[in-house]
Amino acid sequence: MKISVAGLPELNPGKHNVKDERLDQVDSITRAKKKTYIQVEVVAEEGAIDADALLTTKDSAADLILKDLEFVETRLSRATDAAEKGLFNKLKSILEKEQFIFSAGLSNEEKQALVKYGLLTAKAVIVAEAKDLEDKNLLLLKALKESGFISFFTTGEKETRAWLIRCGANAWEASGAIHSDIQQGFIRAEIIAFKDFIECGGENKAKQAGKMRLEPKEYVMQDCDLANFRFNK
Repeated sequence: MKISVAGLPELNPGKHNVKDERLDQVDSITRAKKKTYIQVEVVAEEGAIDADALLTTKDSAADLILKDLEFVETRLSRATDAAEKGLFNKLKSILEKEQFIFSAGLSNEEKQALVKYGLLTAKAVIVAEAKDLEDKNLLLLKALKESGFISFFTTGEKETRAWLIRCGANAWEASGAIHSDIQQGFIRAEIIAFKDFIECGGENKAKQAGKMRLEPKEYVMQDCDLANFRFNK
């Protein structure tokens, strides 16, 4: 995942591990040889077009809205298509209210139509409060959550690892985060809820307590699910 930052000198460009104490809890039980956190790439504001989300301050957020408004007004003055005019008039109204396009409740069709324009606030915009700046890791966790991402975990003797997926992703989509071969040969997902894994004291005890479920590809993943994917090799 790529996060563009504006007005936040505390976050240096580059790759950052996002530590999650819930993964630490899992690892304290499994004691794998390796522990791997989610990793995000932080880029400067100039890289916002290719970013998945924008992390900014209140003042810089106002600048993002203004840039989008200037683009929309220019585009609107040149628009000849009725559908395009309707969409851009809607965007103009949103931006003039100092709202982000991302959180304005656009339809999926409208969102898809906007992809080619590269509007900044059509991406998830996370505004950092003063208290958020005290801990860079918590700030990045906030950015992941508010931009619509969750994690699921895999664990075993070799590695305990967090994987990043969009909220609402199903088991089949989540398996692809690990490897395309797993996704292609997907059979079932073995799922243990995080709470059950911790309370039972690990995978084996959770299975004995009947807490492991076999789920189909349509299963909607929950935050911090412990997952193992069965697949045809």
